[in-house]
Amino acid sequence: MFDRPQGGTRAILVHLELSAREAQESLDEFCDLAASVDVEVTSIVTGRRKTPDPKYFVGAGKAQEIQERVVAEKVELVLFNHQLSPTQERNLEQLLCCRVVDRSGLILDIFALRASSFEGKLQVELAQLKHLSTRLVRGWTHLERQKGGIGLRGPGETQLETDRRLIGARIKKLNKRLDKVRKQRELRRQTRRKAAVATVSLVGYTNAGKSTLFNRLTGAGVYAADQLFATLDPTLRRIELPAAGQVILADTVGFIRHLPHDLVAAFRATLEETVEANLLLHVIDAHDNERHAYMDQVNRVLKEIGAGDIPQIEVYNKIDQVEGSAPRIDYDKTGRPVRIWLSAQSGEGVELLLQSLTQHFLEMTRDGDESGEYAPSRTCDGALVSEDGGLIRQEILLAPDAGRLRAQLYDWDVVVEEESSSESEGYVLLIMATPELLAFLEKQDGCSIVSKMDVKLAGSA
Repeated sequence: MFDRPQGGTRAILVHLELSAREAQESLDEFCDLAASVDVEVTSIVTGRRKTPDPKYFVGAGKAQEIQERVVAEKVELVLFNHQLSPTQERNLEQLLCCRVVDRSGLILDIFALRASSFEGKLQVELAQLKHLSTRLVRGWTHLERQKGGIGLRGPGETQLETDRRLIGARIKKLNKRLDKVRKQRELRRQTRRKAAVATVSLVGYTNAGKSTLFNRLTGAGVYAADQLFATLDPTLRRIELPAAGQVILADTVGFIRHLPHDLVAAFRATLEETVEANLLLHVIDAHDNERHAYMDQVNRVLKEIGAGDIPQIEVYNKIDQVEGSAPRIDYDKTGRPVRIWLSAQSGEGVELLLQSLTQHFLEMTRDGDESGEYAPSRTCDGALVSEDGGLIRQEILLAPDAGRLRAQLYDWDVVVEEESSSESEGYVLLIMATPELLAFLEKQDGCSIVSKMDVKLAGSA
């Protein structure tokens, strides 16, 4: 008989370099995962194989080496930086006589530690039960014992079958509760759609700085720390964009390489905030040498959950840790922002992100022709430009109730001077505008052209 041993905090880490590229894992990232649950790492066992061994994953010789270290270092836990099958996990625990946890089990344990909301705890429990159900068949032989004794002899159901039935019933109950949560979220999203409020979702690899950026933009005070999966529960806040109105900013769970499928399924209700977003801010750690691989992994998960076609703006965070890097905006050929370089910790470049969000939503509104709003294109230093680089000197008259349009013109930095009009009790503005902006103003209620001066100036005012 074999009963699973109890775990502890002293652990040995096991990491293999495998030939298959899709099976490769990062050792540094695995050490960070172990540190996230306060594991005391006594040593790290590394090796190289073409394919995993079907019995021990690491091969008989390497398994014997691990066993010797377990005895010598008196550890209670062995962590594998790989996905183990139930059979491999059972065989290793029989050989090592200590608890064996694979990469997925460790990630699930971190999520269980971090979950704080009711919804988050339900999602983590569901993922844990789905993971546990695959380990019942071969992991716990004591569960195959028949119940015995006076008053306990029943129809012959084994403990294994009883546990499987109880786990199945609990999974059904959790799914019903999460379905209710999902419906509540959908009702809130419908309310936002009716109010025409756009949603911006922060996505990215874990520990890229999403929560720090969220706090910088909203002042929400969400827990942020230099650790993997510091926050799990989604948080939504309204922010005001200059000239573009209010949008909802959503902070979501971070992604990681080879995120367990049970975890993705359990957190689908949370990830729906990402799927339903109008824009994704892909937060990237500019200081991390593995950032391109992490970006590919995030995009892979986004595609898996159905968010692969949502517009993205890449936000390169932590530039304060990159020597010679300064805040800036990178534009594509059409003049739209595609990358922003900033530091959420120090606040450098955050105003560029707000500027880019404003431009994105105003241009999206103009392209959709829903409300007739307009967003002028700008160069990196914020100068207004037209398609041929020229500006027109123009005088316009705004009605007293056109205060929002007046504020937009000031935000776009096109007003040269202003004087009050006693006759109309409105505002007379002298502006330097592109032809596109003038065409937009002619369609606005409460705005009229005082005089058209066909004097085109090359450059800005």
